[in-house]
Amino acid sequence: MTLTGAESEYICKEIGREPNELEYGMLDIMFSEHCSYKSSRPILKLFPTEGERVIVGPGDDAGVVELTDELALVIGMESHNHPSAIEPYGGAGTGIGGIIRDIISMGAMPVALLDPLRFGYLDDERSRYLFEYVVKGISDYGNRVGIPTVGGEVEFDATFQFNPLVNVICAGIVRKDSIVRGIAPNVGDIFVLMGGRTGRDGIHGVTFASEELTTSSEIEDRPAVQIGDPFTKKQVLEATLEALEKIDVQGLKDLGGGGLTCCVSEMAAKGGNGALVKLEKIPLREEGMTPYEIMLSESQERMVFVIHPEDEDKLIEIFDKYELPRAVIGTVTDTGRFEVIHNGEIIANIPTGMLSDPPTIERECAIDHISPEDSTEPNLEKLGVKTPMVEEGDLNQALLNLLSSQNIASKEWVYRQYDHEVQIGTVVKPGDDAAVIRVDDETAFTITSDCNSSHTKLNPYYGGAGAIAEGIRNVVSMGSEPLCIVDCLNFGNPEKPHIFKQFTDCVQGMADVANRFGTPVISGNVSFYNETEGVTINPSPAVGMCGLMKLKDVRTFEFKGESDKIIIIGETRPELGGSEYQKLILGKVQGEPPHVHLEEEYDVAMAVLNLIRQDSDNSITAVHDCSTGGIGVALSEMVLSGGLGAEIDLSQIPGAEGLNDFEALFSESHGRFLVTVKEEVADEILGKLDVPAAVIGTVNGDSLVINDSVNIPVSELKNSYHGVIEKFMA
Repeated sequence: MTLTGAESEYICKEIGREPNELEYGMLDIMFSEHCSYKSSRPILKLFPTEGERVIVGPGDDAGVVELTDELALVIGMESHNHPSAIEPYGGAGTGIGGIIRDIISMGAMPVALLDPLRFGYLDDERSRYLFEYVVKGISDYGNRVGIPTVGGEVEFDATFQFNPLVNVICAGIVRKDSIVRGIAPNVGDIFVLMGGRTGRDGIHGVTFASEELTTSSEIEDRPAVQIGDPFTKKQVLEATLEALEKIDVQGLKDLGGGGLTCCVSEMAAKGGNGALVKLEKIPLREEGMTPYEIMLSESQERMVFVIHPEDEDKLIEIFDKYELPRAVIGTVTDTGRFEVIHNGEIIANIPTGMLSDPPTIERECAIDHISPEDSTEPNLEKLGVKTPMVEEGDLNQALLNLLSSQNIASKEWVYRQYDHEVQIGTVVKPGDDAAVIRVDDETAFTITSDCNSSHTKLNPYYGGAGAIAEGIRNVVSMGSEPLCIVDCLNFGNPEKPHIFKQFTDCVQGMADVANRFGTPVISGNVSFYNETEGVTINPSPAVGMCGLMKLKDVRTFEFKGESDKIIIIGETRPELGGSEYQKLILGKVQGEPPHVHLEEEYDVAMAVLNLIRQDSDNSITAVHDCSTGGIGVALSEMVLSGGLGAEIDLSQIPGAEGLNDFEALFSESHGRFLVTVKEEVADEILGKLDVPAAVIGTVNGDSLVINDSVNIPVSELKNSYHGVIEKFMA
């Protein structure tokens, strides 16, 4: 068990006795970091969680925001890091399955999946294995269930070699009058368990996720990884939506981490009630299962419905039509306690509030900077882990090298395995700044994910702030107004003061940007203990960002017309710390990362959004934000996507005075957009802007020409950018 001595003492005092084995097991999973958020809860209060469009904020299976007068967006984000490190195919697949159930349990039809992923460099054989089977697990599950995977990101870094990160986002659409909550509000209602049978897989999954991995975890912890079944999930989805349409469902929740213990105790506690569960009623997959195994199992594809007793026959009839196992397993009570009964005997009796709301832990938070002994670099060197490097070369070669780096090169190998067109709602597909999903004939929402773990390692505050800022720039680039945020905060061991300091500073940075833009954080997840044998991951605040827009305002980033003028909006600073250019040349992350200048960031983003909204005659032909790889990579992506070249004058960039060409081209300063406009309106558009902006070039020819230093044919850019991942995975 992971219960501390102080927690065990608290439990005994509160319930007035020593818990039995089953009760200890139930309390252990609910007191785990994964279920209780006992370290992070006080810090997460920094986030803004309310807004004009927020319908359901943090605390339920997913957040809900208004899209139109009738429809709402349901969105959640989760991690499945530890399971994917042990069994990548099953770990990633069940991660997708879990987040889909979260959306279904709010009454929504899932319409989009995204997958922010992080691995060691592909030079390493095990990293290639993890990468291959995580992607396969995601594609097989999502494709079979029939939900499009429309976006995500992949980052490679040496610190993820032993501890990959698999984060998943799912979004769904629901009628506002059909939203369901994970609650058991009425005494006398019944709990109906539906879906997959309960087996021995996934036992101690949440406690396994709340401790560091070791080199023996792949063997010892494999039983803690759940087994997914996408075909059953499809049946569960259809049956759930039909039941919600035909039955007066009072509450609905999926069985994820913590299994029946977590699901039933949280539903009862939210309703201010108790629960009685009869174990012998639960459909089992294996013979001889003990009460301990049944209550802690995290078997997949299971949902619990709370309904009035008089609706039982109608609900069972629906589940039988889909040939899904189902059973009435218990009752909502007025005791305020979770009672588990086996063949008439009470074998567990714990207050629901103690299970659902354990006390928080006040962690020590280092005040000083991280000391050298806290760095993971010596551990990595000792273990023979290296970062790929290249010779510096001239500006021409440096740009080609960047385009061929694993972090920037085309990720087509990943997203071509995903069905991103199923449901026919995807307006803009993977590969742009964000995906665009149709809501109705006039409205769409945008969705993207972002994080720069190298920036966060160097300065957690600005790394966290930058993740939100980049997400906002991405949805603004598509023509949408930032709407809401979900997140997955991936860090090391919070018991170490410098790690908890990273976490605290990062959340503060994220909160400051979210507050300034009025984008509430409506759901999310914290994943601690991402360490293996002393090697800690780079802190990774992965952000899911959504925007709301009119379909007429959709913009994409490819160059579209010869003679279009290229405008840079925002100021460039000499900020190469933590940049992809620095990593490629030095083989390490050092210095100070780009800072987020909050008012500038806001002013520039709003200026671009207003330009798009006012552009009734489509004079703005392309929009792209600048992030990893700086202006050089952003321009190259626009060239590659459109098949047209460009001529660029770096001296015109705002802030260029005092910068050398490498800084001007590869700085990763925040708050910048590249915009192409028709030649005849360039001066007019510049005149509308009250933020730093300038024409820096023209769409022209079949080469990218920058000053006298870069002259690369489009075909050569393509050769550098495409096929990199494919060569490793051949």
